Amino acid sequence: MQLTDKVALVTGAGSGIGAAAAQLFAKEGAKVAALGRSEEELSTITDAIRFLGGEAIPITSDISKPEQMQTAIQQIIDRWGRLDIVFANAGINGVWAPIEQLEPHEWEQTINVNLTGTFLTVKYAVPYLKKQGGSVIVTSSINGTRTFSNTGATAYSCTKAAQVAFTKMVALELAEFRVRVNVICPGAIATSIDQNTQQRNLEGVGEQVEYPEGQVPLTDGKLGTAEQVAQLVLFLASDAANHITGTEIWIDGGQSLLVG
Repeated sequence: MQLTDKVALVTGAGSGIGAAAAQLFAKEGAKVAALGRSEEELSTITDAIRFLGGEAIPITSDISKPEQMQTAIQQIIDRWGRLDIVFANAGINGVWAPIEQLEPHEWEQTINVNLTGTFLTVKYAVPYLKKQGGSVIVTSSINGTRTFSNTGATAYSCTKAAQVAFTKMVALELAEFRVRVNVICPGAIATSIDQNTQQRNLEGVGEQVEYPEGQVPLTDGKLGTAEQVAQLVLFLASDAANHITGTEIWIDGGQSLLVG
């Protein structure tokens, strides 16, 4: 197993990519702290891991709140005494709307969760990662990095672009401590995040383009899966990627090359 004796934190672990990664980490031998905002979803994931003989704890926290993230990290240290892997995956799509209709509080909410939440997750984990080295993986997106055609997703795309810059800055800062920091940029993946997107007054806004064969060239339009993304995250968390840091990796079946 690739992660034997490692301790991993996965944020946004209640569903989608986070849930798939948490279960795969556990399958590969890691002890997993599954962090999210839904106690019910987290319990389902951690119970499934334990049922298969793994070790996991649920942590209910809001990643945008400093005191909650400090407490969350301390729970992990109190339980296992170390932290080796951080998958900073939690985020929201937020409100997508024309720029003049996007309210300041809607902008701030997306920034606070996606960008500040990533910062807080990594900030409070770093002192423990430094002790023996480790791996941080941040979930960004094709939006704001290769793709700029999702009209109305301005706040979201700005956070995703900023996560790439954050990754590169922190990767260099932490290299001497043997802490690797990388960022993944998924395209269209079959998860529940789109159900939480509020789109407002976007009809007819922006350039309208149709793709008769779908937007994902590698699969003729078929969406990727959370499990496929989890495999990439596992690679970056493992020693197989021990010379990779400060790097963004797109996992989108070529979607961003087509629709960017």
